[in-house]
Amino acid sequence: MAGPRHDAGAVASDKKAAFARLLRYFLLYKWRVLAAFVLMLASNLFALLGPWLSGAAIDAIDLETGVDFAAVGRYCLWMAIFYVASSALSYLLTVLMVRLSQKIVRAMRQDVFDKILSLPVGELDRVAAGDLINRISYDINTVNASLSNDILQAATGVITVVGAFIGMVLTSLPLLGVFVVTIPISVIITIKRSRTVRPLFRRRSAKLAELNGFSEEMLSGLNTIRAYGREEKICAKFDEKNTEAADAYYAADYYGSLIGPSVNFVNNLGTVLISTAGSFFYLYGMISIGNISSFLLYARRFSGPINEYANIMGEIQSALAAAERVFRLLDAPPEAPDSPDAEELTDVRGDVRFENVQFSYDGERTILSDLSFDARSGQTIAIVGPTGAGKTTLVNLLMRFYEPQGGRILLDGKDIRSYTRKSLRAAFTMVLQDTWLFEGTIFENIAYGKEGATREEAAWAAGEANVADLIEKLPQKYDTMVTDGGVNLSKGQKQLITIARAMLSPAKLLILDEATSNVDTRTELLIRGAMARLMEGRTCFVIAHRLTTVRNADLILVVRGGDIVESGRHEELLRRGGFYSEIYNAQFE
Repeated sequence: MAGPRHDAGAVASDKKAAFARLLRYFLLYKWRVLAAFVLMLASNLFALLGPWLSGAAIDAIDLETGVDFAAVGRYCLWMAIFYVASSALSYLLTVLMVRLSQKIVRAMRQDVFDKILSLPVGELDRVAAGDLINRISYDINTVNASLSNDILQAATGVITVVGAFIGMVLTSLPLLGVFVVTIPISVIITIKRSRTVRPLFRRRSAKLAELNGFSEEMLSGLNTIRAYGREEKICAKFDEKNTEAADAYYAADYYGSLIGPSVNFVNNLGTVLISTAGSFFYLYGMISIGNISSFLLYARRFSGPINEYANIMGEIQSALAAAERVFRLLDAPPEAPDSPDAEELTDVRGDVRFENVQFSYDGERTILSDLSFDARSGQTIAIVGPTGAGKTTLVNLLMRFYEPQGGRILLDGKDIRSYTRKSLRAAFTMVLQDTWLFEGTIFENIAYGKEGATREEAAWAAGEANVADLIEKLPQKYDTMVTDGGVNLSKGQKQLITIARAMLSPAKLLILDEATSNVDTRTELLIRGAMARLMEGRTCFVIAHRLTTVRNADLILVVRGGDIVESGRHEELLRRGGFYSEIYNAQFE
């Protein structure tokens, strides 16, 4: 399906808005920006004095009176000094701009990361992880390249053009009249070609973003791709996207490269006209040879930035397109703030009550229609049912990742919306089927469950989780590094470490997503023993996939079509011979 169309005015407005917001980041470092402007101005002024000094040195050579060697030497010395000073200042300016762009990009990347953490879970569910990574890496890197190179080059070009024009005015008005003939031709060629090139640079940026997002997604699922034997299909898909990106790059670079030769031809034609007219003016005593030389040098300096304008603007357009994507993410509405009278949740008992809860993710398909149940402190509540019945939705609502459209959820007798989200979520700890370990030591991963946890506490938690013996056998023990999400550990080992992490948490409510799938029998027994200790004294919500794991639950909720169709203990539900009995028997047939 085609995306929304924007007219040229809307696109231009978006670009202006993106540029204005980039300027706000510059204002965070206004003194550095001011220093950059002073260096830029001084460097260009020194460079622009060179053509005048060159012309003066030539005029110090007179065929009739001889050569004023002192004057020639003096002009050449000053010319060398000014050019060296200009180069030195230009170098300092480049270093300053690189550092400035890094600071701006660092601030922007921090803003994007903070924004991602503040987005509602529903918003994150709609955006692919590869797209988010692309915005925080490729898009911001594109902006960085433009800030450190293109914007500097464009700003320097403006100063050079203005300075060179003033130099030509002061050198010879008659020759300026000749030069003015070629200026419109160069400008027209540049503007027309740049209008052609800008969309190509935007497309290039978009196609590369697509390629990066696809690569990220495929690499994260590499094992699944291999398991299903889809390597050839994925390679073909990558080849398609890679070809599109390469074609977009070729088109942008090819048509962009045509501008230079065209404008160079016009500039060379201008040089011919100036030289021809200058020789006539010289013969009639209207101008000196030195002035002709100075004018030609100023003319070349004037044409240089115009020559580069289209390429620079193409890159800046690409950067602004990337900035737009970043700012669209920054403008996404964050998670709704807590109500002004929200209170901190303290002294949690763990009594939970659902009252006629209704919920839909998209407003069309009902997930929970009229859900009600009670969970008393310390009870284990098992939630079973077919895929899509709403089991995970219950957890999302408990944690306030989503808000119900009807009914309410009570914790210790109060609506959970009356508590601050942070304190409410701190009341829960969880062990999920998809384990999550970050890059760091095993100690750091376990200590994640409790701020300021000590080594002794981590060792105790590991012992309770039946993973201490495994850790002690590792070469660096608790200092062993976990890499790339724990690829150096088995699934069971990672699960035991996440249980140890949960052991450290003082939370009174526990969420368990079936954690014993795809492990061997011995590891499953270790996990079950660890989970039993973890559940002691906590109100537990167990999302059950294997019904053998819920036999001892205090209450089993059988969810089907958004409603609780049955509830009770295991034996009771089997005696009824209802839906629970059907799915239980189906697992053992």
